[in-house]
Amino acid sequence: MLKSCVRAVAVALPLLAATSIASAEPIEIRQNMMKSVGAATGTLGKMVKGEIPYDPALAGLAMRILFTTPAGFVTQFPEGADSPTSEAGPKIWEDRAGFEKVAMDMQNAALAAIPAASENLDALKGAFGSVAQNCRACHETYRVKKN
Repeated sequence: MLKSCVRAVAVALPLLAATSIASAEPIEIRQNMMKSVGAATGTLGKMVKGEIPYDPALAGLAMRILFTTPAGFVTQFPEGADSPTSEAGPKIWEDRAGFEKVAMDMQNAALAAIPAASENLDALKGAFGSVAQNCRACHETYRVKKN
C-alpha cells in the first residue's frame, strides 16, 4: 500500500508542480523546490537513523529528487529575486560560480548515491553522508536564516 501511494505521488507531483510553476515567481518556485528537497532528505535521514523502516523504492525516489533538483534550482535566482520571506543569502549573487558549483556537487553526490539508496540500508548509510554534507555546505555559505 505504501509503495502504491509513493508511486502515485511520484507521478502526480511533477504534473501539479508544472501547473503551479507556470505562474509562480522565482522565490516561490525555489521555496517549493527546497520543500521537496527537505522532505526527501528528511525521509532518507529517518531511514538512516532507524526512525522509519528502510524502503528501497522510497529511498531511491528520495535520492532521485535530490539529484534532479539542483540544476533547475540554480536558475531561480535572477538578480533582485530576494525578499524578506526568502532565506537566500547575498553571497548567491556575489559568488554565482561558487553557488552553482555547490549545487552541482550536490547533484553529483546524489547521482552517485542513487544505486546505494536502492540497494540496502547499509549502502544508503554509506552514501547519505556525502549528500548531506553537500546540503550543509550550501546552507552554511549561501543561506541566511530569517526569523
